[in-house]
Amino acid sequence: MDAIPLGPVVEASFYRRPAAELAPALLGLELVHETPEGLASGIIVETEAYQGPEDRGAHSFGGRRTARTEVMFGPAGHAYVFSIYGMHHCFNVVAAEPGKPQAVLVRALEPRRGLALMARRRCAGGDRLARPGVLTGGPGRLCQALGITRGQYGLPLFDPASPLRIHYPRPPFTVAAVARGPRINIDYAGEWKDVPWRFWVAGNPHVSRP
Repeated sequence: MDAIPLGPVVEASFYRRPAAELAPALLGLELVHETPEGLASGIIVETEAYQGPEDRGAHSFGGRRTARTEVMFGPAGHAYVFSIYGMHHCFNVVAAEPGKPQAVLVRALEPRRGLALMARRRCAGGDRLARPGVLTGGPGRLCQALGITRGQYGLPLFDPASPLRIHYPRPPFTVAAVARGPRINIDYAGEWKDVPWRFWVAGNPHVSRP
């Protein structure tokens, strides 16, 4: 698979839509990160939409504008990366129009390129490497596997010169059916925790939670 050329980069206009619309549209696209260690990528198979400032689950709830959320207030198609528990990172795609701070959390990938590199980063080998979800099943796992940190905050995902990009996959990836349900780990969001803004490729074994 690594020898097959990448498909075209997804254009900037693709991201200029509400997060709840962008989240399912991202399924089946290829997230790519190039570093001095090499290139690693995966097909997006699970996402969550955060449609602040009305969304109590969003970091931008109430129009909260901080150094962490600043990129969400700018143009769509940029990377919003934040850390959790002081040790894990989460990768998000900025959505909507400038001034409307919305984003889509990428929760899981199906590994495609650079599997050995991802395995080294994840300290996974042998039988563990063969188990779906070990490398990229979960937002923290996929960031570790692809080497995504706060250093990639704000990068344009539509720029062919950017090391962090989203591509149309080659060969194509078929999304036969999309499942949806409530988002995960946002019990603090009150009634917003039950909004069905988590989307995943139905039946895909790499999804973080069935």
